[in-house]
Amino acid sequence: MAGAFITFEGIDGCGKSTQLRILASELRVRRVEVVTTREPGGTSLGRKLRAALLDVDEQVDPLAELFVFAADRAQHVRQHLLPALAANKVVLSDRYADATVAYQGAGRGFDRALVQELVQLATGGLKPDLTLLFDLSVPESAVRTRKRVALKHTDRLDIEDAEFHTRVRNAYLEIARAEPDRVRVIDARNSVPETQELVMDIVMPFLRDRGLWS
Repeated sequence: MAGAFITFEGIDGCGKSTQLRILASELRVRRVEVVTTREPGGTSLGRKLRAALLDVDEQVDPLAELFVFAADRAQHVRQHLLPALAANKVVLSDRYADATVAYQGAGRGFDRALVQELVQLATGGLKPDLTLLFDLSVPESAVRTRKRVALKHTDRLDIEDAEFHTRVRNAYLEIARAEPDRVRVIDARNSVPETQELVMDIVMPFLRDRGLWS
């Protein structure tokens, strides 16, 4: 398959969404064809599912949550990701399957084999070419998340307790240790410009090696 699939992962408040937007802008300046998307919510169906899944007033059963994320991903892969990659575009996604392993697997405590089976079914085996994991301590995440709550920019996962987010962070770091060639860990404590520089130092050589930038 052509193109490049880059995912942005990390616990809440890590700055991944900001860095995705900055990278997309920098790539467009360099005339790289870029598609930006997110999970959940990368398709019309996904936006409806996202509204229900992340609504702080919605009581969502953990198993239902797991299945709805899988449904969103199945639609996202087939309707959006595969066509963009086939068109030789660089796809930047705010979260993907690693998030389910971390949040629903480790965070909610679902069996790893079940989570992996659902991920495989939903993705059809599509894996990112590169994943940027923005690592942040749970206390710092809580500080940043409180600011979002004050601005009413929050969701159900934001308001989970510290133990939940610790399990999620540890799962992400475990993924990074298991797949060092794919997952690059970035210290998210830095300023936005400092983090952006780290992102560019990783992404631009990667795209050059794939013939997507010169």
